[in-house]
Amino acid sequence: MDIENLIKDTFTAHEPDAPDSDQVLAATRQRLDRRRAVVSPPLAAAAGVVLLALAAAAVVGLNRPAHDNQVATGAGRTSGPAALQAPAEAAIAELTMPYSLGWLPPGKADYLARRINVGGSAANSGKPVYGGEYMLTVTSGPQVLLVDVQEMRMVPVEQATFKSGPGKPVTIGGRAGVESSHSGGPGGYELYLTHPEGGSLYVNVAAQPGSTASAQQLIDAGRRVAENVTFPGKTTVTPAFGLGKLPDGLRMCAFDVEKNGPGGPRTGYSLGTCSTMPPVQVRIGEAGQVSGTEGQPVQGHATRYLDENGYHTLWILKAVHDAPIAVAGRGAQAELYAIADHLVLPH
Repeated sequence: MDIENLIKDTFTAHEPDAPDSDQVLAATRQRLDRRRAVVSPPLAAAAGVVLLALAAAAVVGLNRPAHDNQVATGAGRTSGPAALQAPAEAAIAELTMPYSLGWLPPGKADYLARRINVGGSAANSGKPVYGGEYMLTVTSGPQVLLVDVQEMRMVPVEQATFKSGPGKPVTIGGRAGVESSHSGGPGGYELYLTHPEGGSLYVNVAAQPGSTASAQQLIDAGRRVAENVTFPGKTTVTPAFGLGKLPDGLRMCAFDVEKNGPGGPRTGYSLGTCSTMPPVQVRIGEAGQVSGTEGQPVQGHATRYLDENGYHTLWILKAVHDAPIAVAGRGAQAELYAIADHLVLPH
């Protein structure tokens, strides 16, 4: 199945619809830094992870059924007699991951980020490559494991590179791969497994700094995680805000939902045609980042508008509780307002 078509079809269907510590997150990001596909810079900046292009489902544990797609859905609110009911409020649409995790190490799983990355162009093609990623911690007593699973669609297993040392061939679930395990090294256990649609599926399991795990424990966990990944995905993610009707020619190409953010999960979207690198970014920002002159109100919220040599940013103030949303790109001002006017904001 073509993952790009899967993503497009899933996103198109939604277009008309209106351990919990900063130290853990920082350690995770530092530990999981690696050579990756180039990611769309604006989305990466919004996510706060330099080489990641862009979180709150139930988790799957040892000997538990795969139900990491169970999340609460928004509902419209009505009142009064049926004949006098107000129009139902648009629900924030959930986002679908391109693959699902069928098994995780036993313990309490805490998702730090779930996203679809935007990578560079595929060989002999001007089209960008999209791939899903899960970043999480699993805590069991004093032990904390860092788990990162992502699609590396531009990296075949023959070109695998590791942080801790050379890899060796392995076959998991009938698919060829290359793995490297150094429990005391910066990489822990790393695996590049042949992706069913080309490239690799990368799995990394390591002990959080300050925690320990044996090499065999990491190997067993990493291999089992990889063996139980299922395609296509059914896992859904609840963002802090949603997209409504988009201007003609634009669709959602990628998203990033991280655990920590102002007012809830930090959320960002990349919009475009999906045949080239997405030109419009929509993301939650920080109040201190807001600048520009006063613009037209959007959905009852004050705005600021900034033009930096043709790169435009429309800030919607206090759009997600007290946090602003930035709609940014090189498109026309009217296009940014059209996107902003149809965002689905929390109430």
